[in-house]
Amino acid sequence: MGISIRFAVQEDCERMLELIHELALYEKAPEEVTVSLADFIAAGFGDKPVWKAFVAVCDGNIEGFALYYIRYSTWKGCRLYLEDFIVTEKMRGQGIGKLLFERTIEEAKTNNYKGMVWQVLDWNQPAINFYNKYEASFEDGWLNVALSEKQIQA
Repeated sequence: MGISIRFAVQEDCERMLELIHELALYEKAPEEVTVSLADFIAAGFGDKPVWKAFVAVCDGNIEGFALYYIRYSTWKGCRLYLEDFIVTEKMRGQGIGKLLFERTIEEAKTNNYKGMVWQVLDWNQPAINFYNKYEASFEDGWLNVALSEKQIQA
């Protein structure tokens, strides 16, 4: 089984969106995915792209991806924010996640970012175990806060 990691291209977006739906189902929030394919493509490959991604290709099929963007911390500087990191359920345990994650770390290192941050659900023990292998720090005391599009418009 040959696995290659490469930057995502626009033609990958449809498959990536399928995996986003798979991730949302796993995270018990399938109704939360409301982005259209057109908006997803525009956000990654339009006039003002806001995200980049690495895809894991196995036997010609995208079996995982790591989607990220750069955010700025007034305390730390530029940091890579890993928005989504998924390997299809059928391909987990094959080393794909390790390859994707380490390629993302390499991207942060190459660009001299001051860190890499992401979120993990507190019940997702397999993911927590994976991140522990990298001696990741888990922050206490922070709550996720958000305004929906509807709340912003109101």
